[in-house]
Amino acid sequence: MTQDLYKQKKSLELSWEQEYNDSGKYTLNMVEIDAKIRGIITQIKLEEARVEDLRNKIIDSRPEVSVAT
Repeated sequence: MTQDLYKQKKSLELSWEQEYNDSGKYTLNMVEIDAKIRGIITQIKLEEARVEDLRNKIIDSRPEVSVAT
C-alpha cells in the first residue's frame, strides 16, 4: 500500500513540474496538485505509523525467556 502511495505522489509531483514548465508560473491547477500531494503525504505517514505499530506489537508479544543460574 505504501509503495502505491509513493507512486501516486511521484506522479503528482511530475504533473506539478510539467504544469510549471508549460505555464512558467504558479497556477490554480498547481495549487490543487499541491493539496493532493499533501493529502497523500498524510496517508503515507498514517500507513507507516500503522505498520510500525504492528511491528512493535509483534516485538512486544514475543515470549521472554530468562535463564536462571
